[in-house]
Amino acid sequence: MPLFYAPQIALHPVLPEEETAHALRVLRLNEGSEITLTDGNGFFYLATIVRARPKQCEVKVLKRWQAEPSRPYRVHIAVSPTKNADRMEWFAEKATEIGIHAITLLDCRFSERHEMKTARLQKLLVGAMKQSRQATLPVLTGMTPFRAFAGQPFDGRKFIAHCEKDETCNPLLNRIYHAGENALILIGPEGDFSPEEIALAIRSGFTPVSLGANRLRTETAALAACHTIHVLNG
Repeated sequence: MPLFYAPQIALHPVLPEEETAHALRVLRLNEGSEITLTDGNGFFYLATIVRARPKQCEVKVLKRWQAEPSRPYRVHIAVSPTKNADRMEWFAEKATEIGIHAITLLDCRFSERHEMKTARLQKLLVGAMKQSRQATLPVLTGMTPFRAFAGQPFDGRKFIAHCEKDETCNPLLNRIYHAGENALILIGPEGDFSPEEIALAIRSGFTPVSLGANRLRTETAALAACHTIHVLNG
């Protein structure tokens, strides 16, 4: 059964216009059809369509239940967007599928782009959440200056993966991260973080780490970091 996304379902028992179109035009559902929904905040709903309007299906909620927490830890990846938007979209989609709690777009000194609209990324996150049948939508934060982000508090371990000089001098992420810890990982642009940004991050409590001997593209590094945390948690 397809999963639908209705963020306001608890207050307004209707399907958003895009979800309505998918239900009526693509899946050919009609009044009386049962559907499963999520609000993106950790809850699933079983509902039935009671009024099939062209732009807004009215539904009746039959059952509501909380999804079992899949992980006792949180993963937050803060990454500098690539010049090619498709590569960043690929990362956002795949990270959502394997499990991520938050994504922040970092505006760094050597960033290939300093602006990026989040509407399409948000749409991809919703699609990936539904496809992987999860009930929690990752938090997406748009372009944030590196200096402002580095000073924000975080309840967990903070890491910065950088390639300044010889990245093999940094300890591997899988050697110093401990299972169960919340993790925030900074991933820089293709030109890497500037020396000043690295120094600021370290002063702000970030630990320099390596993701391995191979030099990775930005989106690959971001996904590898996310996946590493999951693997270390078993």
